[in-house]
Amino acid sequence: MDRRDFLRLTGAAAAGAALPGTIPSAHAEGTATPAASPAAASGWKLYEVTTRVELAKPAGVSRVWLPTPLTQDTSFHRSLGNAWRADGGTTAQWIDPVHGAGVVWAEFPAGVRPVIELTSRFATRDVAVDFSKPGTAPAESAATLTRYTAPTDLLPTDGSVKAMSSTIVKGAKSDLEKARAIYEWIVENTYRDPKTRGCGVGDVKFMVDHRVFWGKCADLNALFVALARAEGIPARDVYGIRVAPSALGYASLGKGGGNITKAQHCRAEFYLPTHGWVPVDPADVRKVILEEGGGKEPSDPMVVAARKRLFGSWEMNWVALNYGHDLTLPRSSRGKLGFLMYPQAESGDGRLDCLDPESFQYTITSKELA
Repeated sequence: MDRRDFLRLTGAAAAGAALPGTIPSAHAEGTATPAASPAAASGWKLYEVTTRVELAKPAGVSRVWLPTPLTQDTSFHRSLGNAWRADGGTTAQWIDPVHGAGVVWAEFPAGVRPVIELTSRFATRDVAVDFSKPGTAPAESAATLTRYTAPTDLLPTDGSVKAMSSTIVKGAKSDLEKARAIYEWIVENTYRDPKTRGCGVGDVKFMVDHRVFWGKCADLNALFVALARAEGIPARDVYGIRVAPSALGYASLGKGGGNITKAQHCRAEFYLPTHGWVPVDPADVRKVILEEGGGKEPSDPMVVAARKRLFGSWEMNWVALNYGHDLTLPRSSRGKLGFLMYPQAESGDGRLDCLDPESFQYTITSKELA
């Protein structure tokens, strides 16, 4: 799809003539509203991501759930529509009423080969918070702030987690100072474990109780979120996937166009009344230390630069999917998900392992729309 076709599609959606199976950017209450294309705005880049799932060994009725990009626009991310196809299946879009996580899902009867393809289009631009200037962010709703200070199944905020957060932030006075102390502690005291499956599971209670301070992004950034919430600071994981190379010279923090099937990445945000939601990513600092150029010391200038930059900014070569925790997917019979970042599926044999390509075949590809 070239840029003219992309703009033609978004223009048709805005005029109420969206293609069959397409829902423009939607809000958490489930009302579909078209999103204006930001193509001409400074700094925005347009991307298209396609996910194709095929269940290799279905048994009985099968269901597949695919996360879509954020259903609400932010200063760094705008969703521009989803289109899908699942021959022989019944499809629908669902938006989680708590976190606003968007999902396209399909159900296939026994005897039908379960195949679904989802194409999502969105725009991103880099985001950075300048703490040296007074903030002018609009106030977040009380309900949202309450939601993102509450515990979840994987992110407790009391007991050993609270004891740990209190020790880390000792002497810090403001929420900004406390968040920075937590960020720096994670960078100093954790490490990225290349043997961790996928992005990790984010079980913070296990990590703290057993002093297991390693894993991948869904572990290390979840630790930041839980410790911040334990101090009463609203914080949230943001689940997504890398879609393009880093323009800042970090080979480990980007993904070339094309196949991004294994490029999932979780980030984090915390909230300041003055500056709104602040992006952070201590897990990516540890990724630079482990992977960049075969590995680097924490004192390496490239690591130092990443450590400074990733408290308060993100390079947006990444699509944000959702903030969801403890999700019960529509028509699922297998209980809650701790978070939703990978395609999910169930058949008569139970929930499939989303990291097992033998039974759950899927590919995710990306391209920038010039």
